[in-house]
Amino acid sequence: MESRPFYPRHQGIHLAELAEAIGAELSDTQAADRPIRSVAPVSRAKADDVCYLLTRRHAEELQATQAGALICDAAVAKLAPAHLPVLLTSKPHTAFALAGALLHPQALRPEAVAPESGISPQAFVHPTAELEEGVEIEPFAVIGAGAQIGSGTRIGPNVVIGANVAIGRNCTIAAGATIATALIGNHVIIHPGVRIGQDGFGYAPGVRPGMIKIVQVGRVIIQDHVEIGANTTIDRGTMDDTVIGEGTKIDNLVQIGHNVRIGRHCGVVAQVGIAGSAIIGNGVMIGGNAGINGHITIGDGVQIGAKSGVIASIAPGERVAGVPARPIKDFLREIAEITSRTRNKQRKSGAKDE
Repeated sequence: MESRPFYPRHQGIHLAELAEAIGAELSDTQAADRPIRSVAPVSRAKADDVCYLLTRRHAEELQATQAGALICDAAVAKLAPAHLPVLLTSKPHTAFALAGALLHPQALRPEAVAPESGISPQAFVHPTAELEEGVEIEPFAVIGAGAQIGSGTRIGPNVVIGANVAIGRNCTIAAGATIATALIGNHVIIHPGVRIGQDGFGYAPGVRPGMIKIVQVGRVIIQDHVEIGANTTIDRGTMDDTVIGEGTKIDNLVQIGHNVRIGRHCGVVAQVGIAGSAIIGNGVMIGGNAGINGHITIGDGVQIGAKSGVIASIAPGERVAGVPARPIKDFLREIAEITSRTRNKQRKSGAKDE
């Protein structure tokens, strides 16, 4: 298959410079001037690539690797062959993230589809919209009346920014996103297809069989340095605000209901659903496909396992998993018991067959 590098390789940074930039110690000073141009997995890395390894699980691949250097901790470094320079650090995952950002800065946020400076003549900007100098708007984007957009922000193709929406500086709003009734901070990344500010799901019983729609007149507040993954939806509040706290990272295909408040520096993995009026504390990590009930509180620092069903509030610092979610020690103990009973039944059944 023809090689098509969507992200060009770096012009090259010396290994010693890379080590300093990521806070690692270079094991072989003779390799200090070796140029590094990209990142790659251990099995496919070349002489100008840097790779990383977190555990010993794939250590056998190190013997045949052609990588220019390996980022790892002391335990893995002992398994590295003599020809492979090591960038030694106690936090290899963090160090690799820093290396990747340095070598491929253009891959950190969605790139422009139609790279041209300024406002495309094929975009529509309402005369009352206020755009600071340095805003980029790509073709077929629509900017509504009274919208405000800060300098350094790029609006992708086919994006719709509703009336009176405010977007801060140095943000990226990728192709096809729609934003209404929202106030967005600085350095926010919104990936393709995100929907922000549509009305929440709220109905009251009707006089006759059926339901009456409850009006949703709140807002969405997204604070600085938030990243929102592709095709995620964030509903506006009913009367209060839906809030996403500073530094929180949200994966693809997440549903966040009306009046939800998520704290600072949380991580929400793909296909999570958070029902209306739930309150999520700071530093909370929610595993993929978990469901969070409405009108409950998740304390600071809570960790929720993938596919969990959270139906009640959780105290700060707890680790939970399962359906319904319970302390992870209890969940793992129950799984072990079920597995043991299943094996015993299989053994007994096999003995009877014999």
